[in-house]
Amino acid sequence: MKITHTVIYKFSIPMHPFTIATGTMHFAQNIFIRVYTNEGIYGVGECSAFPMIVGETQATCFEMAKDFALLWKNKDPLNIEERMNELHAYTAYNSTAKSAFDMALYDISAKAAGKPLYDFLGGKKKSMETDLTIGIDTPEAMTEKAVEFKNRGVRIIKVKLGREPEEDVERIMQVREAIGDALLLRIDANQGWNKNQAQLALTALSRYNIEFCEQPMRRHDDHFLPELKRISPVPIMADESVFDHHDAERIIKSNGCSYVNIKFAKSGGILEAQKINEVCQHHHIPCMMGGMLESRIALTAFAHFASATANIKFYDMDTCMLGHKLDPVTGGVIYNNFYVELPDADGIGADADESFLLANEHIII
Repeated sequence: MKITHTVIYKFSIPMHPFTIATGTMHFAQNIFIRVYTNEGIYGVGECSAFPMIVGETQATCFEMAKDFALLWKNKDPLNIEERMNELHAYTAYNSTAKSAFDMALYDISAKAAGKPLYDFLGGKKKSMETDLTIGIDTPEAMTEKAVEFKNRGVRIIKVKLGREPEEDVERIMQVREAIGDALLLRIDANQGWNKNQAQLALTALSRYNIEFCEQPMRRHDDHFLPELKRISPVPIMADESVFDHHDAERIIKSNGCSYVNIKFAKSGGILEAQKINEVCQHHHIPCMMGGMLESRIALTAFAHFASATANIKFYDMDTCMLGHKLDPVTGGVIYNNFYVELPDADGIGADADESFLLANEHIII
């Protein structure tokens, strides 16, 4: 089997503004690709650029995708590791752009094997209940959103924080009082606190029964994580601190976290995500499956990987529910009372809606 050509789309999804500690996103800066082969099989891939976290934009991903597509012309898509090593040799970093290409290769390989992706990865379907995330706003607005979530049947709520500790404590106090004690509550500071702020916030927030806190400090403050983990009454989950399996090994060996959040936009896709999980599993560190602002295409790939990976215990698979104004996807996962259910089709089992694609800038390589 040989790759004949790749079609690359700027897959821009309008959305309501979504705010985290490091900035606000006004639309999903996504890229969608189809990698075609000479045997009539094509693979789909999608990535979502989140510049304030990964340092890539839709424009940079689009340009890198052109180069990646040229590198792969007339190459074997079933040799995933060799293809991905070519991308790594061509450019350092650019994990978000790489993740779309990795995804397309796994889609092709699973389709060629006649298996859903989770089965191709050696797994089976499992129950996966996602949280639903509240972006940063006033305490009153966030509380109103939390009550709305509860009324919709959400049982796990993630709250974005990372501003002044006193304000963040007020946000969580009001949210917890409004929703009661039955719902799980997670927090994510997105690197917003410094060391002293993280200590103050996590100590004060412990009274509100927080399941864990994602990424309390900047990545360059990783050397403070072991001390913070030791004194914090709230468990620490590493997110922006872990892009690859080397990061995972470093953070875990320093005793800097209790959990790790795996995202394809950070890891560069499934191949490296598997290596991160292997490190975490070896050290008895459970993982969470997370994402950026992907549509249900990439989200379906996330769900396949999470379903096939026993060490993934937490599910933050609400990317397309964080303000997307439309759903330009055919097939894919469905939400059943916030449980993520996989399709039975071969490969990823999701694709882009053709009418939506017509309105997006694209190029054939």
